[in-house]
Amino acid sequence: MRPLLLSCSALAVLLAATPALAQGDSAPPASGAGGLSGDWIVAGIGATIFPQYEGANRYEILPAPGAVGSLGGVSFQLLGSMASVSVGPKLGKHWQLQVGPVLNYGTNRTHLSVITDRRVRALGRVPAAVELGGTIGVTGNGVLTSAYDRLSISLSYRADIAGAYGGNLLKPSILYLMPVSHKAMILLLAQADRADSKYAATYFGVTPAQASASGLPNFTPKAGWKDWSLAGASAVTLSGDLTHGLQLVGGVSYTRLLNDFAASPVTSIAGSRHQWMGAAGLAWIF
Repeated sequence: MRPLLLSCSALAVLLAATPALAQGDSAPPASGAGGLSGDWIVAGIGATIFPQYEGANRYEILPAPGAVGSLGGVSFQLLGSMASVSVGPKLGKHWQLQVGPVLNYGTNRTHLSVITDRRVRALGRVPAAVELGGTIGVTGNGVLTSAYDRLSISLSYRADIAGAYGGNLLKPSILYLMPVSHKAMILLLAQADRADSKYAATYFGVTPAQASASGLPNFTPKAGWKDWSLAGASAVTLSGDLTHGLQLVGGVSYTRLLNDFAASPVTSIAGSRHQWMGAAGLAWIF
């Protein structure tokens, strides 16, 4: 979907990951401060730069709000256009199962006014998608480089229930978070997306009528792996430490479109298979 789905951005990932250092046994001992317990919330605001549409080679900048937290033992995330909650039991000393629903509002090529390429505008407006699905994964604390790092492996599934494209997306991901001090941490993320034929046809296909209107050649894409992404991000504490106070967060991600999603005229002629995103902002733990 349109990159405003901030779970794919470094800012959103960092915002979601920041409180991880303050949960239970994973929190490093902070000078003069205890870890978070009970109910807590992290709220943030920043700015992101990302492609005008999926496959574009021109970019736009928008604000990036977000919040994550835990209330009554249930974790939640509100990140731009996506909302999710998760719960799960402990799996031994270091691991925990995480399961929950996901809801996303996607606007890829919904707002034609932000698209500067006239050929892509001529393809027509795609209605906003409402994607409902779920995620399952495991998270381990103190498993690689230190007693305070965090490794998460997950698989999510989302299906459009609004009829915008009427298909589905599957996303495996691996996230690694490592504190480098009481006031700074780094994060690495790798993920991929597999899209069905309905998604491919809606966002990367060109019908004969669209070809006549846009000048792009007719193209019928197939389902398959849509892309892979790598992201890196960091957070630095401006007050307090990594378990409380004001945080400066930022990062960058690279996505490479694959198969028919890269071969589509929407990408190969009007845009680029190389998709970059950047984000920076402030987050507050309270």
